[in-house]
Amino acid sequence: MSPGSSSPFQVWLRLLLGLLGAGSFGAGVAAVFVTENGTGTGVLITFGGILLVLALLGDRIESFEFGGSKLKLRAAAAEKFALAEDSEHRGDTETAARLRAEARALLEAAGPIAADYRTVRGSMPAGRARTMALERIVARARRLAAEQSFEPDEVIRWLRDGSDEERITALAMMQAKPTLRDFDAVVAAIKDSRSAFEQYHAMLLAEQMLGNLDAAQRQRLVEVIKGARGLRFRRDADRWKVSERILARMSERSTDT
Repeated sequence: MSPGSSSPFQVWLRLLLGLLGAGSFGAGVAAVFVTENGTGTGVLITFGGILLVLALLGDRIESFEFGGSKLKLRAAAAEKFALAEDSEHRGDTETAARLRAEARALLEAAGPIAADYRTVRGSMPAGRARTMALERIVARARRLAAEQSFEPDEVIRWLRDGSDEERITALAMMQAKPTLRDFDAVVAAIKDSRSAFEQYHAMLLAEQMLGNLDAAQRQRLVEVIKGARGLRFRRDADRWKVSERILARMSERSTDT
């Protein structure tokens, strides 16, 4: 980053993060002695610790891992909480409320949804029961996108460069909210998917996007899907059916034109 570029971790923001982190961490420690709510106490201590790390390390946060691949999501949430506090101090309560809602949504995407997806994939054998459990998690991610605001660039980044959990969360969010979609990222998810489940949802999303694709995009999608349809793909009835629907619609469009 050049010296003249703007940084999301400016001095005032790092100071505010430090104050909020110290307060949250201190409240959590105090709560250990005065409450039996272990879950709430743990959240205060953990979140306070994250804020303190962000305040101390600032932009260097990108150079290490803390809590796995979820750090960036939690860092973004912490930044939004800090910006919300600043907005409220300036009397802009509407912006403060919006930023807090966005921060809570980021924490949900980084926490329960991602953790549940990882747990189910790691603990259940492949089969219909696991697929149904994963579908319930995807449905939660769709509801999250419908109820909260997310930056399209951030969701696209999750799909392009994120962990398995972030990628499936991004696909679900794009399914729920058209403004978050990106054709190139979706095609890449079909071509280079990390699991059959991910590829299936990437194709479902592509099917939703068909009406808004130009001729070049439609042709590219057809080529990618035809290239993906191999022996293992053919044995997967769900993926095969979606691919058949997409190819049939593309064939109809070609005939119409």
